[in-house]
Amino acid sequence: MPHTEATWVELRAQAIAAMRRAYAPYSNYPVGAAALVDDGRIVTGCNVENAAYGVTLCAECGLVSDLINTGGGRLVAFTCVNGNEETIVPCGRCRQLLFEHGGPDLLVKMPGGVMPMSEVLPEAFGPWDLAEMKKKETS
Repeated sequence: MPHTEATWVELRAQAIAAMRRAYAPYSNYPVGAAALVDDGRIVTGCNVENAAYGVTLCAECGLVSDLINTGGGRLVAFTCVNGNEETIVPCGRCRQLLFEHGGPDLLVKMPGGVMPMSEVLPEAFGPWDLAEMKKKETS
């Protein structure tokens, strides 16, 4: 289960390993992320910077790419760390990305403890909002 201490220890270790593979020559702020998928897989990602800063990829982007590339599924537990191996908070863009692939019940390790995504990104916009709009358009 994603709320066990052993799961969080393993996710942290995987996030640290991913952080060590980050490509961050401009900011010198490597980030690694790891998440548990509903089928038991662990997916990871690291930030990949670019001289054109706007096309830099956050670790969460790599993690979601790994999720889709290895079979999809739903994220159930997530953590990310910086170069000092400290737990950090996903940026707003990444919160939305994680919400899309984990939903409101995704558990996120924050510096202050574990929180469901519904608290990390309250009143989030999701795929169902688009489905509801299409439904209204066709009626």
